[in-house]
Amino acid sequence: MLLDLTQPLVPGMQVYPGDPQFRCTPVTADGVTVTELHLGTHTGTHVDAPAHVIPGGAGVADLDLELFRGRAVLMDGPEPPALRPGDVLVVHTGWSRYFGTPRYLDHPVVDPAVARAIVAAGVRALAVDTLSPDPRDSLAVHEIVLGAGGVIVENLRGVERLRGRDAILTFHPLALQGDGSPVRAVAELA
Repeated sequence: MLLDLTQPLVPGMQVYPGDPQFRCTPVTADGVTVTELHLGTHTGTHVDAPAHVIPGGAGVADLDLELFRGRAVLMDGPEPPALRPGDVLVVHTGWSRYFGTPRYLDHPVVDPAVARAIVAAGVRALAVDTLSPDPRDSLAVHEIVLGAGGVIVENLRGVERLRGRDAILTFHPLALQGDGSPVRAVAELA
């Protein structure tokens, strides 16, 4: 069974303050329809690459594809569960229910100590159901995870459906040279 954990891309959707607004416009030419897209690399459910905050850091297309897939380990409280290299720590706050509202901007955050612990455990993928794992005035978690060559997935939805289940989470980005990319985040239940 597959679970889609992705925020749909729709015109007018909430984006990080200051980021480009998402637009899609159908264009018909020579009897076929092609949709023109306008969006930032951090629109909707997306992955942050090291280049997002680390000077000289790798872009999305330069990363090992293994970073975008792993055993989903759900974190429901302040302490991370037991982890092993290759896992994806999925932080469940329940905040995705506020997506599209002003309240979504005042999201819970991940303690930098958790980021240090997961990196020490060999985990290089952190996924959150919030706008960011950091408060708006800090990039500490980003710097720890991305500085270790990892990735961060933001704006997941419905992660509570992973509770008590074995799942593999995949979130493949576009092969962009840039700092991030929208993804389709899918959990495959065992």
